[in-house]
Amino acid sequence: MLVSTSILSADFLNLERDILQLEAAGADFIHIDIMDGVFVSNVTWGSSTVKAIRKLTSLPLDVHLMIDKPERLLDSYLETKADIIIIHPESTKVLRKTLLKIKSFGVKAGVALKLETSVDSIQHCLDLLDVVLFLTCDEGFGGQTFHPPTLEKIAQVAKWRNEKELSYLIEVDGGINPKTCRDCKEAGADIAVAGSYVFNNRMKSAIQELQSI
Repeated sequence: MLVSTSILSADFLNLERDILQLEAAGADFIHIDIMDGVFVSNVTWGSSTVKAIRKLTSLPLDVHLMIDKPERLLDSYLETKADIIIIHPESTKVLRKTLLKIKSFGVKAGVALKLETSVDSIQHCLDLLDVVLFLTCDEGFGGQTFHPPTLEKIAQVAKWRNEKELSYLIEVDGGINPKTCRDCKEAGADIAVAGSYVFNNRMKSAIQELQSI
């Protein structure tokens, strides 16, 4: 499994230190959750922070926009040189248009699904997707419990990928540990977003354990 390490579990006053440690520990991506306090109740960073992180590391930046009407601020995030930008179908009325704009800048485009969101909401844009991100716990905060019913949704989107001969990656975020990571892998997932598990254990060995699944 590829591992996208979430800095939502990092020390916000020592982000540089923690990101460099994640890079040294062998993380595959840095996962950055952008929250606006509107679409979700928490607030984190903005595009200027993503720009600063881009200067700090050569790891691919996996940017998850948990914001209302992402098309309003999209230009500022496209300027950050992020590698992946993920948006929510619930957050915009112009989903295909926004995904097309992301891809036109040479950035990988993804959609994220909350626990309660049906996979049917993204069927019309599967052809545009590089990543499908499943939130496997309640959104907005780190360190929460994995929600097993999401596995059925992961399996459905993996089935569509095979049937339609598409190549998007399936990413999971929330309550990830070796057991839940293995369950997600068996359902069809390719990338695990891990925050608490990585930061609460020996970083390198935790990342390697997830990668070995």
